Amino acid sequence: MSGNLMDAVLQMASTDAEPEDYMGGDGLLYCGKCHKPKEAYFPQGKALFGRDRHPSECDCRRAERERLEKRDADEKHNAEVERLKREGFSNPAMRHWTFENDNGKCPQIGKAYSYVEKWETVRSENLGYLLWGNVGSGKSYFAGCIANALMEKEIPVCMTNFATILNNLFYGSENRNEYIVKLCSYPLLILDDFGMERGTEYGLEQVYNVIDSRYISKKPLIATTNLTPEQLRNPEDVPHARIYGRLLEMCVPVRFTGGDFRKITAQQKMERLKKLMEGGESQ
Repeated sequence: MSGNLMDAVLQMASTDAEPEDYMGGDGLLYCGKCHKPKEAYFPQGKALFGRDRHPSECDCRRAERERLEKRDADEKHNAEVERLKREGFSNPAMRHWTFENDNGKCPQIGKAYSYVEKWETVRSENLGYLLWGNVGSGKSYFAGCIANALMEKEIPVCMTNFATILNNLFYGSENRNEYIVKLCSYPLLILDDFGMERGTEYGLEQVYNVIDSRYISKKPLIATTNLTPEQLRNPEDVPHARIYGRLLEMCVPVRFTGGDFRKITAQQKMERLKKLMEGGESQ
């Protein structure tokens, strides 16, 4: 064995002593803080390069090791979640659509919690939601809560809309088929504002390609829409019938009956500004 390798092995087999450490009655080095041994004997008759003992973790060193391991794991986790959210959201504002930021005014939010809690089941059984209702009723926020919660578990999610998808298909650098395959590779795909896309022949064909490819992938889909199930069941023409039929086959309708939260927020801002302008409240 070379001298350098021998030195390395002996270094690994030795124990660094701190000023407060001391030798115990058993001949082992003890930690001066937690008073637990920092060495342990090899089994009787065993030795390594003439040494009868090897390093052992005292409580202090174990706690420090675990702290560093947790720090490294947390940093790795946070970096992965950041990557997933950067790649998974078409709009950065969606990062703030979380359970923690919920105002408690959406009566359906419990279904979002359940979807996350039972993710393994809904994933294996390919169960999706069709979130429908009036504008501003909380559909997109509901979907965003699911997306953020799953990403926090390091589960990739893509939340986008067909305006973005069609733009990427038409102008993007990726091959169109490869782009659709990538969309369908996500464990969960969320299509926001479904039905608001352009009704051109090209647009409808691409919408069908995405929906049908997702159907074939047997992975869950969540869609938000202002269309009613009745409108989806009675499409205006054959191209829409193909799209809507697939969507209804994949997703369970959930109606949103809350008020228009956007109008409520706008009214609150107007009242706040009015008070400031009238001098009735300090800044």
